[in-house]
Amino acid sequence: MAKGFGVIGTGLWGEYHALTYATYPGADLVAVCDVNAERATEMARKYGAKRWYTAYPELLADPEVDAVTVATPDYLHTEVGIAAAQAGKDILMEKPLALTVEDCRAIIAAADEAGVKLMVDFHNRWNPPFNMLKQRLEAGELGDPLLVNARLNNTIFVPTEMLRWAGRSATIWFTGSHLIDLVCWLVGSSVSRVYSVSRSKVLVARGISTPDFFETTLEFASGAVAFVENCWILPNSEPSVVDFKMRLVGTKGSATVDTTHSRTLECYTGRVAFPDVLGLPKIFGQQQGFAVESIKHFADCIIHDKEPMLSGQDGLINTAIVCAALKSAETGQPVEL
Repeated sequence: MAKGFGVIGTGLWGEYHALTYATYPGADLVAVCDVNAERATEMARKYGAKRWYTAYPELLADPEVDAVTVATPDYLHTEVGIAAAQAGKDILMEKPLALTVEDCRAIIAAADEAGVKLMVDFHNRWNPPFNMLKQRLEAGELGDPLLVNARLNNTIFVPTEMLRWAGRSATIWFTGSHLIDLVCWLVGSSVSRVYSVSRSKVLVARGISTPDFFETTLEFASGAVAFVENCWILPNSEPSVVDFKMRLVGTKGSATVDTTHSRTLECYTGRVAFPDVLGLPKIFGQQQGFAVESIKHFADCIIHDKEPMLSGQDGLINTAIVCAALKSAETGQPVEL
C-alpha cells in the first residue's frame, strides 16, 4: 500500500520534495501547504496533490498524510517540527534542524515521544564525488584525514533576490550547515573547537541585516583541521550561482573535488555558464541528481519502515557547530565543544 506524503513550504526546495513524492514508486503526494494560496494551488495542480492548504495544522490533521517534509524558512522549523511529531507524522526536515541546540532537542524529544521517524536533509552525502571520496577514505586509500579546505559559496542573487528571509538567516545556516555536515561526515570525528570570523558590509548596505561571509576553522578530536568558507556576495557574473570546492589531505594521499567549475558542461551565450550536471539535472524529462536522492531515501524508509541514514541527532550536532561558529564570530574567541 502506498504511503501518503505532505509538503509544508513549497518554495524552491519544497517543490523538489513535491516532485519526488509525486513520482516515486510507493509514494502518494496527498497534500501541499504554503501560506501563499496561489503557490499552494499551483504546486498541487502541477504535481497532482489531492489537496492543498495554507495553514500547516490543517495538513497535519489530514488522515491520509503519513509523513511530511518541512521546507519552511529556518526560523519556523521548531514550531512546525514539534507539531508534526505530535500529529504522528514522520518528518523529513530541511536543514538546519533548528537554529538553537535547545530547539533541536525539543524536536527530537517530540519525535521520540511520538515514535515517529526524523531525518534531516543533508543531501550532499549523496553527492557522487563526495560519496566516492567517503568510500575511498573508508577503504583506507587516503589514510587518516588531516586537513580539509572546503568552500560552498553563492552569488549575491541568493540573499537579495532568491530568499525573501535572508535577513533572518545567515550564509552559515544556508550553505554552511550543508558544508559542515559534509566535512564532519568525511573526517569521521567529532568537532572539539570552533573559531570563526565574519564581516557585514555589502548586504547591510543593501538593507539586509546578515553577514556577507564566514571563514570557520574546525578542530577535530582526531587532530584533523578543516577550513570552511561560506560567502553569498559573489558577483552575479560568476558562471554558476554556486561555487563548491574541496581539497582533503590525508596521511597517505590527497583528493580534490570541484563540483562547480569542473567544466563538464560549458555554455557560451550572452555569458559563460557551467550548468549543474550533478545536483538537479533533468534527463528525458525526469528529475535526477543527488539532491532528490536523499528525498527518495526518506520516502523509501517510510514505505518500507526502515530507519533513515540521517537522524535528528545529526541535525543537533550540526546546529551546535554552527551556533559555536556564530558565537566565535561575535566574540572573536574560539569556542570549545
